[in-house]
Amino acid sequence: MKQGLQVRAAALLDYCRIKGYRIATAESCTGGLVAALLTSIAGSSDVVDCGFVTYSNEAKQKMLAVPSKIISQHGAVSSQCAIAMAKGALDKSNADITVAITGIAGPSGGTPTKPLGLVHFACATKTGMTKHRQENFGDIGREEVRLASVEVALALLESQIL
Repeated sequence: MKQGLQVRAAALLDYCRIKGYRIATAESCTGGLVAALLTSIAGSSDVVDCGFVTYSNEAKQKMLAVPSKIISQHGAVSSQCAIAMAKGALDKSNADITVAITGIAGPSGGTPTKPLGLVHFACATKTGMTKHRQENFGDIGREEVRLASVEVALALLESQIL
């Protein structure tokens, strides 16, 4: 991970620690990279509650209670699914705020309506606030999409907490 991301993540954790906030992640295309970033910082266990890696549709449904209707009607890569993942992580954890990521990192899986590099993000809080963000990074390569997604997820958390 980039050094700058670790500095930002450490600052986010420090602020959460002061406010008594706990964080959970719900990740698909990033495969746990956001949780890995947060937990790479010593002392993060008092802020990071848990991370869900729900790569398959079945895992999203079983672990995060994403309704099958959302996946069948909108797909796993959709605003509806990202929001349901964030809310599910909130319900299934002791977190005050969650971030969810679902997208198409490539090199395959893209379609004309859901191209490679399309990623949906959502943040949910115990206070009932939910925020969605969509990014289309383009066909920049699998690892680049995943790393760019970590950066956006961190920015989304920062925007909801700081």
